[in-house]
Amino acid sequence: MNMFELMCVAIGGALGSMFRYAVSTWVGHINSTDFPFATFIINITGGFLMGMWIGAIVLVLPEKSKELHLLVAIGVLGGYTTFSTFSLESYLLIEKGLWLQAALYMIGSVVLSIAALFAGMWLLRSING
Repeated sequence: MNMFELMCVAIGGALGSMFRYAVSTWVGHINSTDFPFATFIINITGGFLMGMWIGAIVLVLPEKSKELHLLVAIGVLGGYTTFSTFSLESYLLIEKGLWLQAALYMIGSVVLSIAALFAGMWLLRSING
């Protein structure tokens, strides 16, 4: 890891976060339900964009793959949604035929992340009184 690599991630992350905010704001203006459509749309489009990006970088730009991966996949898409990384890692496990690990990773990530959120909220409320 060097300063150039960190800057690729930082610049990409800032762009991805701004794009997430823009999409969330836009969806919020057209959606008046309680369903979290903005996050839903961001997670799905993030997975789709990660799939397109990984396909493009492998097929078209392999010589610049490390720097571009840091900028776009980790930076932009990581700032936009970490669900895109989750989707890619799930795909890679399935592609390798590691079905049990893939299932455990997918189910465990969702269930344990939600459980951890509940635990964090409980802890904060317990401390706060």
